Amino acid sequence: MFLETGDEEASQGWTALVLDTNGNGRRDEFTEPNEPIDPTKDHRVTTGFYGVAYNPVDGTIWGSSLGFPGAVLRLDPGDDPSNTALTEVFEVPWENPGAEVQGYSPRGMDIDRNGVVWTPLASGHMASFDRSKCTGPLNGPEATGQHCPEGWTLYEEPLPKFKGVDDSGSAEGSYYTWVDQFNTFGLGENIPINTGNAAEGLLALKDGEWVIIRVPYPLGFYTKWMDGRIDDPDAGWKGRGLWATYGTRAPFHTETGKGTPSKVVQFQLRPDPLAK
Repeated sequence: MFLETGDEEASQGWTALVLDTNGNGRRDEFTEPNEPIDPTKDHRVTTGFYGVAYNPVDGTIWGSSLGFPGAVLRLDPGDDPSNTALTEVFEVPWENPGAEVQGYSPRGMDIDRNGVVWTPLASGHMASFDRSKCTGPLNGPEATGQHCPEGWTLYEEPLPKFKGVDDSGSAEGSYYTWVDQFNTFGLGENIPINTGNAAEGLLALKDGEWVIIRVPYPLGFYTKWMDGRIDDPDAGWKGRGLWATYGTRAPFHTETGKGTPSKVVQFQLRPDPLAK
């Protein structure tokens, strides 16, 4: 529309984030965030999308919400998004007896080809959320956050814990999770990879086991994002790889010191150490 009309105001849309708290499957009149939930109406929430991803399974839009305990959000646009969009909020399990492992505070997130959401947690986990595992109602007056602990799975990142801490988690502080949906690296499809910001590398999770992709030199690798690319699908490992930047604001604090510029790093996975 913007290309056709040049009208930037008419060419953008906005929707409130509204929960279907009356459980009728459509968006109705809603109460405001500072008002108590009315079981005859829907309810607007104040939260926002930090990471954002499109679900290829059903066309919904997912995002991560910062804070404590934090949450992932599912937005179903409907036919007229500004007026029909409905949101679901799934908080990270915290002090919930239905959760086997507890964590908190997601950051950036991504989604795999099966519609499973992956996000790092400030508690030192990589977390997945699978909505298909939810056993209770996904709307109605009780579906306001802590209603699907069974959808969450938390994986401790492979770093030590802080001294004196016995809770699940680690001292890692990953900023973002990226999902390699199309095997651009070589570990397989739908492999979630965390930016190992305290590990100075990338942390990939394959079949429940960690693969640590370390950057040995110069010390101080700290990335905020990555992406994958297949340049030649017929060239084996040489034709594919991951790309990431040193995302620190102060590259001169890396091992090579004053005058060190920003860097781009390519990661490639040999099938064995002597592969040519």
